[in-house]
Amino acid sequence: MTTARGALEVTMEAEPPFLERDGNQITRITVRKEFAGDMVGASEAQMVAARTGTPGSAGYVAIEYFTGSVAGRSGSFVLQHSGIMSEGDAELAVRIVPDSGTGELTGISGTLEIDNTDGKHSYVLDYEQT
Repeated sequence: MTTARGALEVTMEAEPPFLERDGNQITRITVRKEFAGDMVGASEAQMVAARTGTPGSAGYVAIEYFTGSVAGRSGSFVLQHSGIMSEGDAELAVRIVPDSGTGELTGISGTLEIDNTDGKHSYVLDYEQT
């Protein structure tokens, strides 16, 4: 497994909730990222997020399309996100969708970790390529 690390800038555009019922709220959000470091490029994701009436409890799913380079290899791939938060205790799983790599990133697989400390985002991509 190879590791890529770096910083990323994140911008989000939330739509008004499309469902509000029984203290729950479901919203669509467009997320754009600019990657620096071992991954250089940009991505766009469509997210669907649910907030509950309990502070700190929520969930989201998203599909993200990255275009750029990883360790100098150019191409694109798709990431699938699944996040859950229970009263502030968060779990996030982000995986490269199998067979979604293009160009020099064909055959890439792996997982992405995202950290947000004091409003500064960073990533760690653990990947392999066949």
